[in-house]
Amino acid sequence: MTPLELARARPGPPFTVTVDGDETDALPGQTVAAVLWSAGVTSWRSTRGSGAPRGIFCGIGICFDCLVTVNDRPNQRACLVPVTPGDAIRTQEGTGHDELG
Repeated sequence: MTPLELARARPGPPFTVTVDGDETDALPGQTVAAVLWSAGVTSWRSTRGSGAPRGIFCGIGICFDCLVTVNDRPNQRACLVPVTPGDAIRTQEGTGHDELG
């Protein structure tokens, strides 16, 4: 695609994903972080030790503050993962591995 074609790009039709069991709309090409922000969610992980809230920080996949569980896969970087129709996104605590506590 040329830059002009990209500038005129229009998203396809919205589709539904779930965030902690609640349905929300998403657009093709959005990342999980963009969908969460659009839904008004600014913190979707808590730290392992203190339980401090975390959300997006760097936005380019370097810092690991934006980890979420997507389709039962923990520790996915929300700023990098594109959403697909029917995705199940869950906020997570600490490591995202329930069995580790």
